[in-house]
Amino acid sequence: MTNQEIQSIKLRFGIIGNAPALNYAIQVASQVAPTDMTVLITGESGSGKESFSKIIHALSPRKHGQFIAINCGAIPEGTIDSELFGHEKGAFTGANEARKGYFEVTDGGTIFLDEIAEMPLGTQARLLRVLENGEFIRVGSSKVQKTDVRVVAATNVNLLDRVQAGKFREDLYYRLNTVPITVPPLRERGDDIYLLFRKFTADFSEKHRVKPISLTPDAVRLLTRFRFPGNIRQLKNIAEQISVLEFDREVDAARLATYLPAAQTSQLPALLPGHGGASGGDFGSYSERDILYRLLFDMRRDMTDLKKVVLELATGNRPAAADTQELLRQNSHLFTNLSEASPFASPDGPAEAGGGYYLPANPAAPLRVDVTSSGAYADDDESDQTEDISHETEEETLSLDAIEKEMILKALKKHHNKRKYAAQDLGISERTLYRKLKQYDLESA
Repeated sequence: MTNQEIQSIKLRFGIIGNAPALNYAIQVASQVAPTDMTVLITGESGSGKESFSKIIHALSPRKHGQFIAINCGAIPEGTIDSELFGHEKGAFTGANEARKGYFEVTDGGTIFLDEIAEMPLGTQARLLRVLENGEFIRVGSSKVQKTDVRVVAATNVNLLDRVQAGKFREDLYYRLNTVPITVPPLRERGDDIYLLFRKFTADFSEKHRVKPISLTPDAVRLLTRFRFPGNIRQLKNIAEQISVLEFDREVDAARLATYLPAAQTSQLPALLPGHGGASGGDFGSYSERDILYRLLFDMRRDMTDLKKVVLELATGNRPAAADTQELLRQNSHLFTNLSEASPFASPDGPAEAGGGYYLPANPAAPLRVDVTSSGAYADDDESDQTEDISHETEEETLSLDAIEKEMILKALKKHHNKRKYAAQDLGISERTLYRKLKQYDLESA
């Protein structure tokens, strides 16, 4: 395909830009248009995927047929089957008359399914049947009907990841992905950003009857380096804001920066949730329960270490003042953690029954130790009387199931085996509690 033919398509469909990736996507769309092959368009939200579906329809033999664009994510799961395939009278509450679905209405035309990844699994099975042999059944009917529709699908997520997560049918993915077209994000289109900005500001100046906006060279550089996570849609909104709000029609970089969100100006790659490993403090691959248990384990280890430090101070061989301060300095992280997460950390609150450990607000002040239940001792310089305190460190249970089982038992005991209140205390549904009781063989509890 020659450059002149590509430019002709751009002019016809209002596409602006000369990025190589954009030109290649247009070339593939024009080549596949005369066929009846299914096309899957991938690209970020706001990158212009629907324009390519219109190119495919307009350059195909179906151009005189109907073209319908449907956002699968905008149709409720309970009604999407009826919307796509139609329903019979009385098929469900409110179905007062029979209705044709989109696949029946667009017979002989093209249907564009945007956000295909949001389609429910049950509807995916129905769509697969349409793609395989052109058959569908209305909701509430047993009669098989035929349709001749070309399907163009689009998504802004990785469908293979959805397949691996069990949220998208693998057979449907390969049936849709006969011809893939990738629409590049705006940040990868270089000088196209400024070309689009000029086009948008010119349109808005005519619409709002104001003088067109122009950018200084430093403003152009700032604009082309911006990431534009919202792609063309975001650029268009910024262009309209500037066209309406700016009194000075020549905008410099400092003024332009006020319209660009500061959190989105970085060109550094971002770590998406769920894509990190478990090392280096990254919780991306952990569930909320795993994270909670890890924090509990860390707090328990800190408490155990803190007890050892306090016992060293409480034993008969008490270190000198300088050694005491050094010991506290080396273990200062234990007190920091407790000040953020432990009820023992309050310097003013009452000590728990059984003893409390407090870090003075003044680091130079002496550490106050209260060990009332394990055998008290007098913190008196003239007294050499001490009492040995036996200390046993419980072996930590690293099994999440064991911890969960123990928490369930405690909740049941606390609420006198009333499962409804135990479930509320645990922060789970009563149904989940019943399942856990069966899992841990605690149904008799």
